[in-house]
Amino acid sequence: MATKKESRIRRSRKTRAQILKDRKVRLCMFRTPKHTYAQIIDAEALNVLASASTVEPEMRESLKNGGNVKAAIAIGKRIGEKAVSAGIKTVAFDRSGFKYHGRTKAFADAAREAGLDF
Repeated sequence: MATKKESRIRRSRKTRAQILKDRKVRLCMFRTPKHTYAQIIDAEALNVLASASTVEPEMRESLKNGGNVKAAIAIGKRIGEKAVSAGIKTVAFDRSGFKYHGRTKAFADAAREAGLDF
């Protein structure tokens, strides 16, 4: 029987393989119990085009805890704003194998509100 982490990694491999095959710019979200991270990665050159996380000094000042839904919403808005200012409108959402609920769903909804389409 697979562990929880092994199952998440298996889900993430399948998703990333499909995104790479489609050659789309991807919005990669990763979370730990204390922090939330997001990157927009170019599929062709594998360069990071924009990033946001709860580790950044501006976000640490405004957020008390980096590992909750409120922080995920803030990071979703921030990465959406950075992407739109960089001229990126359409992305593929790479949730790193995390199930689509809670912090992951809040992050995705906030990024969509900020102007990203996925």
